[in-house]
Amino acid sequence: MRYLMLSKTQNNQPDEKLFAEMAAFIEEMTASGVLLATGGLDPAGFKIASSGDDVTVTDGPFTEAKEAIGGFALVEVRSREEAEELGRRFRKIVGDGESLIHQVYS
Repeated sequence: MRYLMLSKTQNNQPDEKLFAEMAAFIEEMTASGVLLATGGLDPAGFKIASSGDDVTVTDGPFTEAKEAIGGFALVEVRSREEAEELGRRFRKIVGDGESLIHQVYS
């Protein structure tokens, strides 16, 4: 089962401890084959909308900074519970905030 884990932007500045813990977490997930991809996202982004034959492109940002998605991880796990556990471990490393996790259907 694949899950896309999205993390909202954080107001707190990461320190060396956070970088070290996150590097170890990513290394562990990579070594076990769970982590398929990860990255940060441009907080502005752009939107493409369609209505009939009209397609419009609008530059962002679209939400308040605290609601913007700041990064993602795509993981391959055996169950939703495993995805939840990875999400819990991530939140314990980065501190207060919010993440969204969606199963990816193929």
